[in-house]
Amino acid sequence: MIEAENVHYSYPNKVEALKGVSITIKDGEFVAIMGQNGAGKSTFVKHFNGLLKPSVGTVCADGIETTKTSVAKLARNVGFVFQNPDHQLFSETVEDEIAFALKNFGFEPKVIEDRVTWALNLLSLTPYRKTSPFLLSGGERKRVALASVLAWDPKTLILDEPTIGQDHKQKEILRQFILQMQTQGKTVVIVTHDVEFVAESNPRVVLMKEGKIVADGTGKEILTDPAMLELSSIVLPQIAQLFMKLAPLGFPKNIIDIYEAKEIILKAKESKNQQ
Repeated sequence: MIEAENVHYSYPNKVEALKGVSITIKDGEFVAIMGQNGAGKSTFVKHFNGLLKPSVGTVCADGIETTKTSVAKLARNVGFVFQNPDHQLFSETVEDEIAFALKNFGFEPKVIEDRVTWALNLLSLTPYRKTSPFLLSGGERKRVALASVLAWDPKTLILDEPTIGQDHKQKEILRQFILQMQTQGKTVVIVTHDVEFVAESNPRVVLMKEGKIVADGTGKEILTDPAMLELSSIVLPQIAQLFMKLAPLGFPKNIIDIYEAKEIILKAKESKNQQ
């Protein structure tokens, strides 16, 4: 779905944000791009739908080179939700905001109505249907921006810091929806500092530092490696910290999922009771 090869990018002020970055993201993959501020994460993913064009190198989305088509055409298949929702909200009501792209893409009125209602319900926004997005809290505006993209059902979804301002319930709804998208063969890429959300979701993890990719692997491989995480100033997930302390007692070290952790501890307790 996404293929970037030797991508370099410099801003107009000559700051080189990307330094020869390459990646292939397959259909149906869930990828978390992580790293400290200024690592180049957001700059990199803005290349995936043509918001930015590489100074050197190529980026293809769904087989289309981003420099050879418009952002508008790429957006039908590659949806992007900004870190700051105010960068993409402008309609008078939440309902109009979600319907805007659907109308531009030529959906029928009945389909628009159904998709808007579905997105409102999914993200607990129904009470705000007729409300101005700018009267909502930061977390609620974030959900409006997400709903406005989910409504047109893109093949690839790119989320820049999607969990900021969201409570645990909303994070879990997002996590479950991402997993649902995967079962439908859709591709999801998130940029995030939320190591606990990543640990619970266990996607492919890509670490960036100073405009380069420094690690790429499964959540278990990356998020249980203290030396690797230190490269990008990321703290070990709490579950990983716990199981590293339990390792001398025979517990595995590479545990990041709370549900797997629960199962292991219950089995250990049952085994001890049987002794």
